[in-house]
Amino acid sequence: MARPGGAAPPLTPAAAGSLLPALALVLNGFVWGVSWWPFRQLQAAGLHPLLATALVYVLSVLVLLAVRPGAWRALFSQPTVWVLAAAAGMTNVGFNWAVTVGDVVRVVLLFYLMPAWTVLLAWLLLGEKPTPISLFRMLLAMTGVAVVLKTPGTDWPVPETLADWLALAGGFSFALNNIMLRRLQHVPAESRVLAMFVGGALLAGAAAALGLQQGFVAAPEAIRSSWWLGLALSLGFLASNVALQYGASRLNAHTTALIMLSEVVFASLSSVALGAAELTQHVVGGGVLILAAAAWSAWPDRDPRIQGT
Repeated sequence: MARPGGAAPPLTPAAAGSLLPALALVLNGFVWGVSWWPFRQLQAAGLHPLLATALVYVLSVLVLLAVRPGAWRALFSQPTVWVLAAAAGMTNVGFNWAVTVGDVVRVVLLFYLMPAWTVLLAWLLLGEKPTPISLFRMLLAMTGVAVVLKTPGTDWPVPETLADWLALAGGFSFALNNIMLRRLQHVPAESRVLAMFVGGALLAGAAAALGLQQGFVAAPEAIRSSWWLGLALSLGFLASNVALQYGASRLNAHTTALIMLSEVVFASLSSVALGAAELTQHVVGGGVLILAAAAWSAWPDRDPRIQGT
């Protein structure tokens, strides 16, 4: 899935016109916050999340090319677009697989370590040297992750499960995805979206093929009556990306980042209500620190060097 995150350069609209863009971003957060449920239903019906992700993005690529047939040109005229495709693909592999097999709230919180990764990647790839404030935010987020990971049965706050590693890898890839979007602002929006869709299809497809060969992905069975969930996922992801493009292009980057945290709320409420997550004290405590760091990173900085980090 083409994860949200600055997919279009922010504009400066009139305040009166901000309600619809804000609602569009909330829709985006809702789609991603509850996406764990259809992925789990598809897996129960015999379709591994890697295969489901690949199929969803193959369909998304076909739909986008039908609407914007010229979008493919940037994939060959701009080689760095493939870095964006790889980052988006790994984001989807990590997140979609993790929320299918792990505690949803824990996965989403570990994924939202993304602002801390952004500080480091912006320094390495954009030359944006971190300030003491941004380094403190990163430390705050890392502390939150340590609290989430340090359960009573573990000696050290390190990732324990496949879901933990996938969530952290997905968050890192999401940060790289956002950095590449900033570097590729000169590329047409439909080409950037196509690159993210292609990355999702290729990376998930390659991981699924490797999994089938190695035996950690089961061969797909008859999907029975759950076929409609795959179609619903595809349409939902397409709608959420359109909503993101609409909202992020009409609100400033800080407002966009804050509203996108609604994904955590939707994921937490839906997963706890349906028994896919448990809100323990260490998860809540660590989550408060992680979300505080994420919200702080979305707050406007006085120093222009660290805008967006």
